[in-house]
Amino acid sequence: MIISMGITTFFREAWGRKVETTQDLGAKTPNQGSTHIQNIVPKTISQTRQDIKNYVDAQNAAQVEENPKFYPIQNLYDNILRDLHLQSQVNNRMLKSLSRAFSIKNADGTTNEELTTLLQNKGFVFQINQSILGTIYRRHSLGEFSYKIVNKELVLTFDTIARQNVDPRSGYLYYDYTDDKKIKYREQAEYGSWLIEFGEKNTTLGLLDGCVPMVLFKRFANSCHSELCEIYGIPPRVMKTNTQDPVMVARAKKMMQDMGTAAYFIIDDSESFDFAKGVTTDGEVYTTLKTHCNNEISMGVSGTVVGQDTKNGSNGKEKTSIGILEDLVDSDLSLIEQCWRDTVIPALQVLGVLPAGVMYKYDATEDLAQLWKMVTEAAAFLEIDPKWIEQKFGIKVLGTKKTDSETKLSLNLSESFFV
Repeated sequence: MIISMGITTFFREAWGRKVETTQDLGAKTPNQGSTHIQNIVPKTISQTRQDIKNYVDAQNAAQVEENPKFYPIQNLYDNILRDLHLQSQVNNRMLKSLSRAFSIKNADGTTNEELTTLLQNKGFVFQINQSILGTIYRRHSLGEFSYKIVNKELVLTFDTIARQNVDPRSGYLYYDYTDDKKIKYREQAEYGSWLIEFGEKNTTLGLLDGCVPMVLFKRFANSCHSELCEIYGIPPRVMKTNTQDPVMVARAKKMMQDMGTAAYFIIDDSESFDFAKGVTTDGEVYTTLKTHCNNEISMGVSGTVVGQDTKNGSNGKEKTSIGILEDLVDSDLSLIEQCWRDTVIPALQVLGVLPAGVMYKYDATEDLAQLWKMVTEAAAFLEIDPKWIEQKFGIKVLGTKKTDSETKLSLNLSESFFV
């Protein structure tokens, strides 16, 4: 059916059909009634201060043998991802993979240009790849396909179910993660087609598990450092007066308030107050702790510290670090290819969205700078295809340029020259 109608026509019929009302969806959306995502009960996440005890309790809740609870650790992951350094490291690695161009290969290894172009313009492909990469950081992803009406067009979409509501080890889905009511999503009829999952079921809690204490320690260091800045920047003031006289105390209080917003205290003129002499510091201990936490986060996510150590950094070190990060990105791309081969493509074929015998592939990465150097060196001895040069480097080749020996200086002494 797909071959006879053509790829373009098939896609237009499958996910680009114009509709007027929700009744027009008809048999096109078998799961149009009540999807699992629609049944998820939204929850307000507490914004109270988190500490190591919360982290250990969340770990224990997720790793118990009977009736594990994953929502505490997943809520904690959402909390630490507000850290800008951790956020930047995750985005640097993830966006490098999400922005890489892919192609759809036929069974014989040739590129299906038409199908590749169509998929590159579909938003659900980005959402699927983002869900796959999320398993690296948060262990597991459970997602659901559905059709939605966008600008009166039937559009296939993919949404990741909140990880707080999923128990990947036992295969349970909680519509309300604070309740004990649950369903076995792997026994549902739509599992493997409308409902698909990625990631490991019985392994660690994901890469973010090691980042939690580093973020919490850094928040503590930031809090202490800000208090230190307040004490050193605006030292507290002392005023001695007769505390037995309410009038004098009130006058002294008003005077201290009028002098500024720094901390102050009032003592009796017969009393004395001295500051304890502690270790004099400019906050270097807090700066060191924050730097250590940032470096540990970078090592966990990027495999190295890239562009942060401005004191001891060097050009060679940065190039080596970027190379290590690229190796991790290549590993992430291999994970995406594997998940498409084993999970996504079979599901889309069941839904009638993709034809049989296709593969999702990324082209091998090339060092264009090194390749250009090889081309320029080989050009002195070999003839190179101009079309390949234009395709690979984007340089429009008009022809070969004459060498100096071939260029001759001449004077045109025609009659017009003397006019």
